[in-house]
Amino acid sequence: MTAPRGLLLLLSAALAGQAAAGCRSDAMIVFDGSGSMAGSGFVQNRTPRIDEARAAMAQVLPEVERFRRIGLVTYGLDGSCEGILLHFGPRPLAARPILSALDEVTPQGLTPLAESVERAAEVLDYRMRPATVVLVTDGNDTCGGRPCDRIGRMQAAAADLTIHVLGFKVVGDVATQGTGLSGILPKGEVEARCMAEGTGGSYVLADTTAELIAALRETLGCDVTS
Repeated sequence: MTAPRGLLLLLSAALAGQAAAGCRSDAMIVFDGSGSMAGSGFVQNRTPRIDEARAAMAQVLPEVERFRRIGLVTYGLDGSCEGILLHFGPRPLAARPILSALDEVTPQGLTPLAESVERAAEVLDYRMRPATVVLVTDGNDTCGGRPCDRIGRMQAAAADLTIHVLGFKVVGDVATQGTGLSGILPKGEVEARCMAEGTGGSYVLADTTAELIAALRETLGCDVTS
């Protein structure tokens, strides 16, 4: 038996409302400030990755701050794996404070990626409430964080955790040890993709600023066109 048109419209509206609620729930950005973000990716002697990533944030955050509260964690603050900074938890109209904080980040340290993501999730009280974390990174954890093992533990305890992993201009390691190769090897994937796949999040490898802008729009604000 076919449902009445009015009922279908009500169901459609309810589903749309649920989707909008998900877009408007609190989120945390985890931003890579490690030393490699000072590089320029595939073409040398061009704009550093971190400057392009900041430009993408400057484009997207003013669009999405109307819809959700957003907070910020950065890592790479010093030469140790303790260089993680919680700037602030989710707040309304967060574009300006986030962009101001990112302007102060100097890429110089290691990559405690997994620990930073977990700290961001803790700020969102992910064991008790829905939590969305958006990670922007150009590489892998260099601090023994074991993101794939960690996400299994976190997901088992989570109420409703979603982690989006945006790999920006990810490249391979520099060839060494008599391989006969030199320079930067072809683009490699981010190990932390398992954090996205394990939580139903998006995993995107963005090669350009425009692609990063599109990924940020999709993961931070699906209401930006309304």
